[in-house]
Amino acid sequence: MCIEEDVVDRTGRTLGLVLAVLGLQLGFVLSYVGAFHDPVPREIPVQVVAPAAVLDRLAGGVGGTLEITGADEQAARADLAADETSGVLVVDSSGTRDTLLVASAAGTSEASAVEAVVTQAEAAQGRTVTVQDVVTPQAGDARGLSGFYLVTGWIVGGYLLAALLGLTGAARPDLPTTARRLGVALGFAVLGGLGGALIAGPILGALTGHTLALWALGTLLTFAAAAVTVALSALLGVVGIGVTILLFVILGNPSAGGAYQDGVLPAFWSTIGGWLPNGAGVDALRRLVYFDGAGTTGPLLVAGAWALGGVVVALLTAWLRTRREIPQGRHEAGHVRELEPVA
Repeated sequence: MCIEEDVVDRTGRTLGLVLAVLGLQLGFVLSYVGAFHDPVPREIPVQVVAPAAVLDRLAGGVGGTLEITGADEQAARADLAADETSGVLVVDSSGTRDTLLVASAAGTSEASAVEAVVTQAEAAQGRTVTVQDVVTPQAGDARGLSGFYLVTGWIVGGYLLAALLGLTGAARPDLPTTARRLGVALGFAVLGGLGGALIAGPILGALTGHTLALWALGTLLTFAAAAVTVALSALLGVVGIGVTILLFVILGNPSAGGAYQDGVLPAFWSTIGGWLPNGAGVDALRRLVYFDGAGTTGPLLVAGAWALGGVVVALLTAWLRTRREIPQGRHEAGHVRELEPVA
């Protein structure tokens, strides 16, 4: 009877595992295909240097694809250089040839979308537009994707390390073990952050001139991914690894702004991207490399919050478990002593 119950129990666990993996597989397909199958421009910010009447005509011509605002040319150029807008259209008041400024280093798909929409709207009004790319990707950063893959590598390394530590040791470790795992994760993050920065920078020449900044960013992102995985494993056991994959792979990667940026992603992925370590990391990296670090505070705070949250949850969960187990152990030991004969 016990053997039959054991077989049923193992069969149930196996079936549950198969269904969980199937869910992750279908979630992967749904998330990636859903995010990338039909990129459409949506309220991409563009500043226009022109009289109010021209602004109104242009806004009417682009519909909801662009968010048109009027601006002074000098201020608009400064905003573009700080990645505060996706394009600047300078209208020639004495002719019909206007100038569109974009910064493709912030994302080639968004820059291309702005160019296509503005060109079409200008043509409808009998005007032409000359495009100037004022912030371009580095020579070794084809289509500006190197940063996305670098961030992905850091995050994958972080959660793989923590997952392996969980699979090769206690699924729900005690407080000392949890602290050791976080310490190992921090050391690993320092090495992984440095290695990724060196590979992308001096070795391959994809993202040059910012090795120290990328090292620091890589350390933060790797440790954040590892700490969250340790925390979820402490809370949920092996199931926590699946939740980590859901967060960082299924949801985090397609919304991170790699091949497609916020302005052309569907609303769901555009909304969650900046709140996950993947999207925050890609945003921070592009700002560090191409925009002199302007606006990095927000994404760095997001990544830091994930790292700190992972540490707190992991340690607190392990501490509470240890407190519950100590009284139980004392009770069992006392019970044994009561059964021992008095000498």
